[in-house]
Amino acid sequence: MSAITSQSQTTARSLTTRPVWQVGVVAVLAGAVVTEAFALAARGFGVPMDAAGPGATEAAEIPVGGFAGGVLFWAVVGVVLAMALARWAERPARTFVVTTVALTALSLVGPAVAPHTATSTQVVLAVSHVVAAAVIIPLLAKRLSHRPA
Repeated sequence: MSAITSQSQTTARSLTTRPVWQVGVVAVLAGAVVTEAFALAARGFGVPMDAAGPGATEAAEIPVGGFAGGVLFWAVVGVVLAMALARWAERPARTFVVTTVALTALSLVGPAVAPHTATSTQVVLAVSHVVAAAVIIPLLAKRLSHRPA
């Protein structure tokens, strides 16, 4: 039991002492993997992975890896935001959490209004946004809550 506690303390210490971008890379990769696993599980349960963007006349298949790719693309914005807040914000962790939770809530509008998309797919898309945020935001917020010495 003490080996597990020691390992988790070492991991937590590492999160708080590494540069923000390094923690961001780990958080984004973890978020992409977990989100893609969630999407694969949804596929396994028979949820159709066809979605359409605004203005599209029909839905197109979301390819395997599409969820992870989306997380990787958009989470870069979050890492850049975290780096900027670490440098210039008075309370970077709080500002980061408030901003990213608000942006995550705003991102739920896209799946909700996706035309030509099954309701089950819309739900999976929306939940995948929350899954990615639930992995990435806490890791970066933990890092931002500690100023390097």
